[in-house]
Amino acid sequence: MRQQGSISFIGQVERIEGSISRIKIKTEFCEGLNKIDSFSHLIIIGWFHLKDSKKDRQTINVIPKRYPGAPEIGVFASRSPSRPNPIAISAVELLGIEGCTVLVKGLDFMEETPIVDIKPYLPRADKIIDVKTPAWTTKGPPS
Repeated sequence: MRQQGSISFIGQVERIEGSISRIKIKTEFCEGLNKIDSFSHLIIIGWFHLKDSKKDRQTINVIPKRYPGAPEIGVFASRSPSRPNPIAISAVELLGIEGCTVLVKGLDFMEETPIVDIKPYLPRADKIIDVKTPAWTTKGPPS
């Protein structure tokens, strides 16, 4: 098994105004946005840069802070930013493209979050109808 890889960030969250975010894509990756505006929703993959420390990467159990009354759970049963690989994901609505800037609604990243990748949201592949979740997940935020 290969033990190490590398990631090149393709851009970063530039600005957040309410529920609208601007993601600035590096010039060398801008052409990769070709035809992305034919999709209404995207999956944004980011890097929890503020949680990229030795301590945070050693996190194995967490108590989800955004869910009142949640029990301690394994990090892989959570969306905690403290995790072995601080990868973030968010499904968003695409509002438009302005040059190398992607405008989206509903991104739950902070400003300056590095962007790892962008993928189109495909309901056929990404939507799961019958899901099971613990009761404590109903008491938190939508994302």
